[in-house]
Amino acid sequence: MAIPAPPATDPAPPPPDYRMAFQLAPVGLILSRQRHIVDCNARVCEIFGAEPAQLIGQSFRILYPSADEYERFGARIAPVLLRDGVYADNRVMKRVDGRHAGEAFWCHVTGRAIDRRAPHDAGIWTFEDLSAQRPIGAVLTPREREVAAQLTRGLTSKEIGRALGLSHRTVEVHRAKLMRKYRASTTADLVQKLMGGP
Repeated sequence: MAIPAPPATDPAPPPPDYRMAFQLAPVGLILSRQRHIVDCNARVCEIFGAEPAQLIGQSFRILYPSADEYERFGARIAPVLLRDGVYADNRVMKRVDGRHAGEAFWCHVTGRAIDRRAPHDAGIWTFEDLSAQRPIGAVLTPREREVAAQLTRGLTSKEIGRALGLSHRTVEVHRAKLMRKYRASTTADLVQKLMGGP
């Protein structure tokens, strides 16, 4: 009686091409060092309307609507990265080039520190463009953008004040201005409009 031959084995699959995965990821990806862009993928370039050469080597400042917001976000992010190693929020960012250069838009940003003990030393960041679901709809000051971002998280004026280092009365002044700009009758109505509702 003949012994059956062992089944043919498929050749081993090629190892994953991590560079291709990075470039083709459906979310924007940036590798950073000291808040400078070391590398970025194609989706980041699409989101910010830029070529890789316009971003690589640049400070993250280029992606923010103002220098103040860049500085304040950096100061808020560092302790969270130090404590948790990860950070996430929705914030207003800015297109860099192309026909929408300078346009402000809502973006979901998530980051991870490579070493949480040195939060800005090196990290990886993801960016998701929220502009289709959440148009800005009004011209906002830097502080109004920051307060708006916190309102969409469901925070009270006191909680927003603690998060931003402001008095709750100052937060209420900015919230009142946002309500006028968005023609909102209540805070809930304002939040709905900030989130892209009618």
